[in-house]
Amino acid sequence: MSNVRIATRYAKSLIDLAKERNELDEAFADMQWLQSVCKSNSDFVNMLRSPVIKSDAKGKIVTAVAKNSVGQLTGSFIRLLITKGREGILPEISTEFIRQYKEYKKIYSVRVTTAVPISDELKEGIVRYIKNNTKLQNLELETVVKEDILGGIILQLGDKIVDASISYDFKQIAKLFENNDFIYKIR
Repeated sequence: MSNVRIATRYAKSLIDLAKERNELDEAFADMQWLQSVCKSNSDFVNMLRSPVIKSDAKGKIVTAVAKNSVGQLTGSFIRLLITKGREGILPEISTEFIRQYKEYKKIYSVRVTTAVPISDELKEGIVRYIKNNTKLQNLELETVVKEDILGGIILQLGDKIVDASISYDFKQIAKLFENNDFIYKIR
């Protein structure tokens, strides 16, 4: 079974238990913290996935790292993962938990890519525009700066992308010149 499928099942189990105990938001905050640790510290992830380090040593390390940062429910869940030998997929579980939480709470992620940083006023305008023109009301805006798009904006909402960047326009113009019907082709 793939790690993604296993991570999905463990994340769902934690969500169900957290909902049952009315600790869903606390568990979400814990998983966000855990995901940030995993993303910022590759040594931590390597330790979790190392077959050389014994489970009890991993348990002590994780307990020391997460001592005052996660709640009792999440701490127990992590200890269970270590006992079952599934600590190596903890980064995937945290990512999947966050995805399932957002789906449950109907929080939609919007990614805005621009060539230069945008102002808070423009961010609010984008969110307001999306709320006014769609049924989506709980939005989480992420901004990305990529100078290679040259200008304009790329808006991504779920699996839908609106590319209004200058680089996209240049690519479209280049495609037109590839099959230029105005140039006589010699056979």
